[in-house]
Amino acid sequence: MLFDRVVIAGVGLIGGSMALAMKQHSLAREIVGAGRKVENLQLAVELGVIDRYTETIEDEISRADLVVVAVPVDAMERLLKRIAPRLAQNTIVTDVGSVKGAIVELAQRHLGSHFQNFVPGHPVAGTENSGVLAALAELFIAHPIILTPTFQTDSYATQQISKLWKGIGGNVLEMNVEEHDRILAATSHLPHMLAYALVNHLAKQSDSEVFFELAAGGFYDFTRIASSDAVMWRDICLHNRHEIAKDIRSLSKDLEFIAQKIDLGDGAALQQLFERAKNTRSQVGDHRQQRIKTAKE
Repeated sequence: MLFDRVVIAGVGLIGGSMALAMKQHSLAREIVGAGRKVENLQLAVELGVIDRYTETIEDEISRADLVVVAVPVDAMERLLKRIAPRLAQNTIVTDVGSVKGAIVELAQRHLGSHFQNFVPGHPVAGTENSGVLAALAELFIAHPIILTPTFQTDSYATQQISKLWKGIGGNVLEMNVEEHDRILAATSHLPHMLAYALVNHLAKQSDSEVFFELAAGGFYDFTRIASSDAVMWRDICLHNRHEIAKDIRSLSKDLEFIAQKIDLGDGAALQQLFERAKNTRSQVGDHRQQRIKTAKE
């Protein structure tokens, strides 16, 4: 048993999946859910995702070994202000946010001396679905779990969070905050922007219903993530704006290059570009599938 009592603020896809996985692997004696929507928390109890819930998170914080903050970035500041005065000396706090720079700044500002027990984290896993009904105990298996401790972060706290993620199947790695936000802007945030842009581009057509009716499988595969939570992605964009905007502009140049080759009818250049991308994607995809297969065996 790694933790006695865990409080999860935000029992949605990620928070709920963490709770299920911790239960499955006996990593916590009791898991308490907290959030704004009582109906969601009640459902979480009925589904066995959490043991019980609270509408006043402050009442539970002082007795928690671990607090998991799984709320949108714009809700993070209010939550940190609420929990900071009630945190016990040894309580570990971690988050699951897709941006780290903004969250670390908020934690430094509001947690005070307790900031040393804050371990910034990001599970690079998820689906386009949201809410506790989307929670999956196996969601994190073989997926990268990025921890971004600062020089102030207590090493024991980092070790405990690393054990937690490894215990539920994740591949834990550490990097600094700036590197995380730069890399994830390109590999996670940018694809979501492309999916949103493509769906909206087709929706603006005067006969958009025909476009969507005749859309092939590739369209639905590529735009699946455009069904993701709009509030969450708004927050990610606002709090990693410089890196995301930079990548959008860089990709725009690559798209313009392709458009030029199409205009010129330069089949050789197009084929070379497509084959290079195909080979790279195949290698990356094969490696990922093997990693997931090995982890599940």
